[in-house]
Amino acid sequence: MEEVVKPHQVDISGEHIIILWDDGHRSIYPHRLLRLRCRCANCVEEMTGRPRLDPSAVPQDVRAVDQMQIGNYAIQFLWSDAHYTGIYPYPFLRGECTCIACNQARAAKAGG
Repeated sequence: MEEVVKPHQVDISGEHIIILWDDGHRSIYPHRLLRLRCRCANCVEEMTGRPRLDPSAVPQDVRAVDQMQIGNYAIQFLWSDAHYTGIYPYPFLRGECTCIACNQARAAKAGG
């Protein structure tokens, strides 16, 4: 079983959400990107996986205003649009990283 890398620090104060991971990786996420990627039952149909969230209903300037770690496996954000039910597992967050290295790795994997 693969060891789950955990966040060392989560910074929601700037233009992006920045997570520093225990393995030294630095992940960068636009606030709205993570809000739109919420997988809670209000945002995604539980049985079919069909999106329920209308992206046009999420303000362009939505921001994480608070966060808390859930056990040893996820982060929960409180968003400025009052949404708070989404739980973002660590492997999911790592998979959504928008840094150059992660984007290049995804492109190489998709092309090869």
